[in-house]
Amino acid sequence: MSDLELTQTQIERQDLVNNAVFELLQMVNPTDKEVNWDIEVIGGVRDVVAEYFTSHGFCSEQDFYPALPE
Repeated sequence: MSDLELTQTQIERQDLVNNAVFELLQMVNPTDKEVNWDIEVIGGVRDVVAEYFTSHGFCSEQDFYPALPE
């Protein structure tokens, strides 16, 4: 594996976070309208949650949501 690939553990962490955000959106939806899987929406909510955890010193961005360097 090269340094430009996520590990299986990192991919599993991404999946866990994305799925948790999607479940949250479904749970707090106050309408009868179905919440569809939309990674842009999920990513926006994920970024806000990541900011909370990182700004309060709980973890690094990479620990919260592993990503490859840009």
